[in-house]
Amino acid sequence: MNQELDISATPVHYAPLSAVPSTLRIPLAARALGDAMFPALALGDAHAARILTALGDDGTQWLSDRHSVYGVLARTQRFRALAAQFLQANPDGHVVNLGCGLSNYFQWLDNGRARMTDADLPEVLEIRRALLPVAGERHAVLPLDLTAPDWWDRLGLPATPTGAPVFLFCEGVLMYLQPAEVQAILRTFGERAPAGSSFAFDVMCWLAIGRAKQHPSVKHTAAEFRWGPRRLSELTQAHERLRLAETFNVMDDYGWPYSVMGPGFRMLFGLPFYALYVLRAEDLGAV
Repeated sequence: MNQELDISATPVHYAPLSAVPSTLRIPLAARALGDAMFPALALGDAHAARILTALGDDGTQWLSDRHSVYGVLARTQRFRALAAQFLQANPDGHVVNLGCGLSNYFQWLDNGRARMTDADLPEVLEIRRALLPVAGERHAVLPLDLTAPDWWDRLGLPATPTGAPVFLFCEGVLMYLQPAEVQAILRTFGERAPAGSSFAFDVMCWLAIGRAKQHPSVKHTAAEFRWGPRRLSELTQAHERLRLAETFNVMDDYGWPYSVMGPGFRMLFGLPFYALYVLRAEDLGAV
């Protein structure tokens, strides 16, 4: 494990982030300070508190939204577990965090052989590079615009769908993109990903679209929810190779009212209000 990440929490001055990148403070605060609130989901993030302090944020504004803190911890646990499961089967595998913000999953996933790519918009990477150095030669930090048609190639992902599988995840991002942009991303994954590759992401359903100002944390940013599936079939319609492999209902274990409303919502509408999904790219020749 690389241990060269102990830099000071000297305040960092930077230009204000644009709408969607500005939401990165929400998961950062949850990972920095949420362990004490929800010990059963404690992450033990070694860097989040220092980074939050360096941004001049005491986390108070975000911690008042306990539901979101729980959701961030729960989804982080799930993304981490899914990536670790992939690396158990593929120890030399490549894990890619699309829209990484200021998260540091490699602290948990580095098995001494795996490769990790953290990617985000240049405005985010400017802050990230000041606060969170690259963790060795198997760790890359690359600029990313998921709405650009060549994002796959710019990340150095497999040129053809015949190579070793990869694990991609996208945390707290897709709900802020336009529906056509999300479908283009999923289509690229379906077209380009080697068989056995996975793409994990979280999203709220269509009922959240246009209602960011009603969200206790996101309302403090300029971001807006622009996409959410109405039917589960929307997750795989972009390409024939896509299969919905797993669905995780992030908030069900929070307690009342989610433990009751969650199952009821799924029965009524056919999908969760908020969930983490895993898509898999299949080998059509083997189907």
